Amino acid sequence: MSKPLYVFDMDETLINGDCSMIWNSFLVQKGVVNQPEFLSEDKRLMDLYIQGKMNMQEYLDFAMAPLSELSTNEVDKLVEECVKSEILGRQFTQAASLIESLLKDNIDMLIISASVTFLVQAVGKQIGITNALGIDLQIKDNRYTSRIQGVPSYREGKVTRLEQWLASMAEQYTDIHFYTDSINDLPLCEFADQAYLVNPCPQLAEHGERYNWPKLSWD
Repeated sequence: MSKPLYVFDMDETLINGDCSMIWNSFLVQKGVVNQPEFLSEDKRLMDLYIQGKMNMQEYLDFAMAPLSELSTNEVDKLVEECVKSEILGRQFTQAASLIESLLKDNIDMLIISASVTFLVQAVGKQIGITNALGIDLQIKDNRYTSRIQGVPSYREGKVTRLEQWLASMAEQYTDIHFYTDSINDLPLCEFADQAYLVNPCPQLAEHGERYNWPKLSWD
């Protein structure tokens, strides 16, 4: 009997935008960040991500610095507000329809993202995907730090994290379907039984033509 698993990247795949950038902009709006250069530095680092050249630890050191004086509970409350007010309205309509259909058919889903876990899980909860993996951060003195715990779900690390997750599950899946937009996810595209490219970046689109992966235009 067929038992598929549908795996999704989050940013620019399920959501029309990058949730980490939306979150950082939200922090500026809320007055948590008041450095004028913060968003321009955020964009510089995210441009490196788009090119597949980001140093993840460098990014986390930058992005987590404004939260160093906030408790995990305070951060989680801000995240919930951000997701509801700034992110949910950006969900691709085709993504929402697909998730609804998979839920109706009792097909398991998983988000695996290079964004931090507290953000990925908050988005997943609101859009109907309870299984969500992001970059886990060490917690010290009830505060999120920028130090990565375990394997980061970034590039080849996404494959490792998925394998770990699969090993922890009682279910045995017959095939894995993976949706993404990013060249950073090429290793997981190659690992999956079927990859689907959602508004793919040029580098990933080029690989997709070679592998004959379906190219989806979502809005």
